[in-house]
Amino acid sequence: MSLVVLLGGARAGKSALAQELAARWDGPVAYVATAEPRDEEMAERIERHRGERRAAWSTVEEPLELRAVLERLEQGQAAVVDCLTLWVSNALERGASPQAVLAEAGETAALAAAHAAPVIVVSNEVGLGIVPASPLARSYRDLLGAVNRTFVDRADTASLVVAGRLLSLERPS
Repeated sequence: MSLVVLLGGARAGKSALAQELAARWDGPVAYVATAEPRDEEMAERIERHRGERRAAWSTVEEPLELRAVLERLEQGQAAVVDCLTLWVSNALERGASPQAVLAEAGETAALAAAHAAPVIVVSNEVGLGIVPASPLARSYRDLLGAVNRTFVDRADTASLVVAGRLLSLERPS
């Protein structure tokens, strides 16, 4: 298990499953969180997530420089990246172009796939619902879908998480 990608809807259990997979690793684990406490509800959610992590794990809260964080991992250190959904949103909000985000996603996914220890990446699947009404929302949905595909293309394992259960995403034959 090197790069593992867990995709799914909101509150589907992706983060809990990512932590369960990481807990199976015998070595050190870094939890890489991309969320920022921009309002009271998000601050409470972040605090709740902090409390759910194992005390022995290190936590890196980094909304943008995901590749740099992965570059600093020790060779035997696994990582949980939670999540690409907010990472993409953070980059766009700070003015990154969709092309720049996708290029950075490619480099980051390649780095994650080459890491000696597991890197478990969480992201939302936002393309299964209705077509968003606004151009901005459609653009975001499309970009996140492309970023997810970029990571899944490099992954050893990819799964869709539905109601806390894993559905394996097989490569086309």
